[in-house]
Amino acid sequence: MDKLSLTERQQIYAETVKLSDELTSRGQYLGGFPLQPSSSATSVRVRDGKRLVTDGPFAEAREQLGGYMLIDVKNLDEAITIAARIPLARTSTVEVRPVRDGQPT
Repeated sequence: MDKLSLTERQQIYAETVKLSDELTSRGQYLGGFPLQPSSSATSVRVRDGKRLVTDGPFAEAREQLGGYMLIDVKNLDEAITIAARIPLARTSTVEVRPVRDGQPT
């Protein structure tokens, strides 16, 4: 996102809101928000009963999670179809991942 102009970012935002509104009207949009850059992160670990808090992300990575959209779909194909419509798919990567149901196995 940092490499995009203000106009490009505003266009992506407007298109994302439009898609979210469409999914909401169909009862598929369950929530989502953009995230601040990973440089604003605080990482928390507990080791041997001691809490360690550090500024910054858990791991340095070239790609970062910029936000999320939680949608209700019937299958992976439908999720991929919607992911391809997310404006940021044109400039970065949209990862599709199912929500884990129930108790840990």
